[in-house]
Amino acid sequence: MREIKQPGKHSYVFSPYLEPIAKVKPGEEVVIYTDDAFENKITKETDVPSEILGKYLNPQTGPIYIEGAEPGDTLIAHIIDIQPTRDWAVSILNPYFGGLTATPTTKMLHEPLPEKVWIYELRDGMLVNNTQLSFPWRPFMGTIGTAPDLEAVSALTPADHGGNMDVPDTKPGNSVYLPVNVPGAYFYTGDCHAGQGEGELCGVAMEISGKVTMKFELIKGKSINWPRIESPTEIMAVGSARPMEDAARIAYGELIEWMIELGWDQLDAYQALSQIGKLYVGNMVDTNYSLVAKIEKKYAYIDKN
Repeated sequence: MREIKQPGKHSYVFSPYLEPIAKVKPGEEVVIYTDDAFENKITKETDVPSEILGKYLNPQTGPIYIEGAEPGDTLIAHIIDIQPTRDWAVSILNPYFGGLTATPTTKMLHEPLPEKVWIYELRDGMLVNNTQLSFPWRPFMGTIGTAPDLEAVSALTPADHGGNMDVPDTKPGNSVYLPVNVPGAYFYTGDCHAGQGEGELCGVAMEISGKVTMKFELIKGKSINWPRIESPTEIMAVGSARPMEDAARIAYGELIEWMIELGWDQLDAYQALSQIGKLYVGNMVDTNYSLVAKIEKKYAYIDKN
């Protein structure tokens, strides 16, 4: 199986202007290697993040050119497997970043929370820092998306192209649907998480370097407005925006669009999601918040017989 590694420096933007690092055919399985969100620079609990990290975070592997992809298509990234490339993960408190502290866009008079580093050893399927901070291995790709058609978007920003959504459903066994805005789609991924709670409260998951096995598929001539996710049992849509209620509206609105494609009347879909839909916060810390709306397939798929 072909392996794709970033030659030279990683990208910190989702850009249509960079030279592709690889070309992949639909149906081809590839293994994509990713650094952690901190470029693998934080390695021990005595590290001081502000003294080590540079101006930019969240390095991406890409762009990867998907052969045959054209604007107006939909790219499906089937996530087959995620494996760590080291036996530890890291989480930190970073100044002016997180859900319960002052940030550059949530201005407060108090000082930032103190910097702190947690190292989690990966052993026997568990991430272990101490007896209290011990959690199961639940890997997913925090950042996954395609290039916008005009602008270069920061790798920290989730939007309609995907990006830094930090939603735990971008995991093995699931498929991520992404809009194609430029020829070749220009696919990027990174920010592998060993695990994360909903909301990513402190702003940092259990960050780990990894390798993700993927297979790509194209739906020709079919465009979508926002990322979608399919699991064996559910269909989902992701909305990213501020304020958070707008992200929720986007997610549920896009899910209704998907249900209409499956044969639903719009208002009946609205009613169904009011009664049986699910909604969770992927991240409440990034430049945009990301929410996931979902419905179980046993309710979404209409038996027309």
